[in-house]
Amino acid sequence: MFHIVLYEPEIPPNTGNIIRLCANSGAHLHIIQPAAFSLDDKKLRRAGLDYREFANISEHQSFAEFQSSVNPNRIFGLSTKGTKFYSEILFEAGDALLFGPETRGLPNEILHILPVDRVLRIPMLKNSRSLNLSNTAALVLYEAWRQQGFTGAI
Repeated sequence: MFHIVLYEPEIPPNTGNIIRLCANSGAHLHIIQPAAFSLDDKKLRRAGLDYREFANISEHQSFAEFQSSVNPNRIFGLSTKGTKFYSEILFEAGDALLFGPETRGLPNEILHILPVDRVLRIPMLKNSRSLNLSNTAALVLYEAWRQQGFTGAI
């Protein structure tokens, strides 16, 4: 399946929604610390409802630690600085979808590690800033899963 990677997430309800997304899609959620909240945060639990027990969640102390311990096939960063639309990619099982903090996006030191064709964007109207993190994760994950024929879905 796919990996959803949240780099230093800041807003508990977004992560809660993504926990629910991962529980319903089979994606493995990775949280790269420091997060701005604890995984026991009340707002996180409320947004994630009771889905946490059904989601596969791992925490990592750094991006480098995530890379070495998970060793995903490919990592795609989502950024307004991307040059390719997410819909132009042929996703493969085992790919990681990397999302930055809600207020800052992925930092340049992470973006520069990724090949330029693996920094993706979502099309938006001119003068738009960005979409909500959990909406973006859902949009891209479901496109990747669709390309795999919704393997495992009922």
